[in-house]
Amino acid sequence: MAVPSHQEHKEKAARGIACAVITVSDTRTPETDSSGQLIRTLLQEQGHAIAAYQIVRDEPTEIRPLIARLLGQDAVQALIINGGTGVARRDVTFDVVQAMLEKTLPGFGELFRQLSYAEIGSAAMLSRATAGICQGKAVFSMPGSSGAVRLAMERLILPELPHIVFELHK
Repeated sequence: MAVPSHQEHKEKAARGIACAVITVSDTRTPETDSSGQLIRTLLQEQGHAIAAYQIVRDEPTEIRPLIARLLGQDAVQALIINGGTGVARRDVTFDVVQAMLEKTLPGFGELFRQLSYAEIGSAAMLSRATAGICQGKAVFSMPGSSGAVRLAMERLILPELPHIVFELHK
């Protein structure tokens, strides 16, 4: 029986992806950034590398240049962002990320909200989680709560990260 091509791609994909992690927050510090720490821990447990980690204020003039700088680094294969994806006035991460993406992966946000709905109910519609491709690199943007980070990482990002990076280098 033939193996589906997506399964073949997953089997051929590199296991150690170099990731940059950004936490968007006006209040978190490296000591209090539990979501950023969770992302880094989950990545490392799967054999991925942390190429960079930074906390940035929820300001477009700070988020955009940081994303651009990290995407410009050869060592970075994927960018994982948490925070600033809600509907509050200060939540601008989605707007910045969406404007930078060259290709979107609408399924990430759709699936994230579906899975989130099963856990928290109708409040899931407030999330503007998104993902896509920019400068040949995978970009994921999710809410900043540890529960949302765990959900996105364990159910969506970690299972597909090597596959996505493989597809980008075919």
